[in-house]
Amino acid sequence: MKDGHVHSPYCLHGSKDSFQMYIEKAIASGIEEISFTEHFPLPNGFVKEKDSSMDLESLEKYINELKIIKTFYAGVIKINIGVEIDYIEGYEEEIKDLLNKYGKFLEDSILSVHMVKYEDKYYCIDYSRENFAELVELLGSLEKVYNLYYNTLKKAINSDLGVYKPKRIGHINLVRKYNKIFPYDYSKNEILEDIVKLIKDKNYEVDYNISGLYKEDCGEEYISGYLYDLIKKYHVPMVFGSDSHSCETLGEYSLTTL
Repeated sequence: MKDGHVHSPYCLHGSKDSFQMYIEKAIASGIEEISFTEHFPLPNGFVKEKDSSMDLESLEKYINELKIIKTFYAGVIKINIGVEIDYIEGYEEEIKDLLNKYGKFLEDSILSVHMVKYEDKYYCIDYSRENFAELVELLGSLEKVYNLYYNTLKKAINSDLGVYKPKRIGHINLVRKYNKIFPYDYSKNEILEDIVKLIKDKNYEVDYNISGLYKEDCGEEYISGYLYDLIKKYHVPMVFGSDSHSCETLGEYSLTTL
């Protein structure tokens, strides 16, 4: 059993649980392989309020600490050094430059979309229900927010981020984090099927992210319902990801749906 999406004490919006605490909980839960995927530094020149990504100094400490821990737990559990990379439209070259420098140290990473661009401004899709409501009002409808998010995902999948670009796409339906407040029947959205076809054509895989189950306004895996049916229809590989920000949530949910 593998958990391919786990955060760490280097996460600015998570717990300060140590790597050892995560790993010991994983072992106790029967997890045989774990990928630490902390937020990669944001590209040079991009500024976001309340940034939750590592800076370059922290990234180097993160990599070096995990190298030591991998050695200590060798033969007990497989530990992968990875990151979660934020795709940011317009900063592809800057992201590629960072990956060219640090990608050789990374073993199992994720490419995610948290931010969308609208009229030369960037908006974090999952920061808060209030911010999400403002984006709906700004664009004029919930459908337009979904379309903007899905089209940004397509750009991420098609982006040229160099040889170290992750081949796993993170929490595809993160836009549904507040679906209990903003319900939307996304099964009628044709862009989503285009995304799944594109992932299949590129031989990528997807992050079967279950963290939405314990989000107050979500209550579902980020791959579920119609999206799950599409993933199965096109035979896209899924990798379980708890998206844990504390060791408590490791091993708490069944993987039987995979």
